[in-house]
Amino acid sequence: MDIRLISHDKKRFLPLLLEADEQESMIDRYLSRGELFVLFDEKENPQAVAVVTKEGEGVYELKNLAVAAPFRRRGLGRLMVRFLIGRFRGGGVMLVGTGDSPATLDFYKACGFRFSHVEKDFFVKNYDRPIFESGRMLRDMIYLRQELPA
Repeated sequence: MDIRLISHDKKRFLPLLLEADEQESMIDRYLSRGELFVLFDEKENPQAVAVVTKEGEGVYELKNLAVAAPFRRRGLGRLMVRFLIGRFRGGGVMLVGTGDSPATLDFYKACGFRFSHVEKDFFVKNYDRPIFESGRMLRDMIYLRQELPA
């Protein structure tokens, strides 16, 4: 497995990015200014993607993390998070915003993230249709944070 920073033609990974954020216009808001990382297998197939943006001095946000359906539940999401924490080390904080889905929140908590804050009605205000996860309509964005090692 090989994780690479992709600088050009980022939209070629749109199908995988849409697995984590189902509205292309929302992805467009952060993809061009973010760093896109792609995990490839030995046959050059993309298995996972992540986009991280710099939100301020020492503040980074994991905007998108997706694992292709055939490769889920194999630890690739955790591997990507560990890679990103190491990549952005140097002090500061990594934020991640997600919906109020127990499975997703549990995943990030298992990766070392802790509750930070809530942005009320984020999904209602920013998406052109209702977003559902695990059978629940998402309203609020739940932000989690993890301190980055020095």
